[in-house]
Amino acid sequence: QCPRCMQCDAKFDFLTRKHHCRRCGKCFCDKCCGQKVPLRRMCFVDPVRQCAECALVSHKEAEFYDKQLKVLLSGATFLVTLGDAEKPETMVCRLSGNQRYLLLEGDSRHEIEITRISAVQVLTEGFQAGEKDSHAYTSLLGSQPVSEGGNARATGMSLQYTAPGAEGTTQLKLTAGEDASASRRQSTAWLVAMHKATKLLYESRDQ
Repeated sequence: QCPRCMQCDAKFDFLTRKHHCRRCGKCFCDKCCGQKVPLRRMCFVDPVRQCAECALVSHKEAEFYDKQLKVLLSGATFLVTLGDAEKPETMVCRLSGNQRYLLLEGDSRHEIEITRISAVQVLTEGFQAGEKDSHAYTSLLGSQPVSEGGNARATGMSLQYTAPGAEGTTQLKLTAGEDASASRRQSTAWLVAMHKATKLLYESRDQ
């Protein structure tokens, strides 16, 4: 039973009807739950009623599905350093079709399950990992973001993950090429899309 709006505390009656947000499931009045937004992650293609807080996240998700997801699925070329390897390997990195894995394909092939990634850091021009102008998320699942820097151009990404059966974490570093070619622009666009995906996962982890 839910006798009052969980946002404005208005009492439900014949004139003030009760509505459920299709995302969080909480009870609201029409004023507090009047926005209708597509909710693709829950298979609602047509707009559905959501509270203001959930609608904001759903709008961001809709933009991600329309723009950034296509970039991540297409992939981009990077210099990849896996673990303590001495030399980087040129590989194509892309998101798998089921959106559950990062696929790295070159002379060798690796699959990294998204849920096993524990830390992501987007590196920006002029700074190394851990310095002030990098975008860092210590965990996709629970921790607070460490920092979110300015608008400098993304040049690479560092992430940590736990491989199946391994005790510790493995570090993976992706670096975009140095030239100004279309390949470099594609790599930069992929890094930006991955950063937005990581931020979206963090913001919607409790939704």
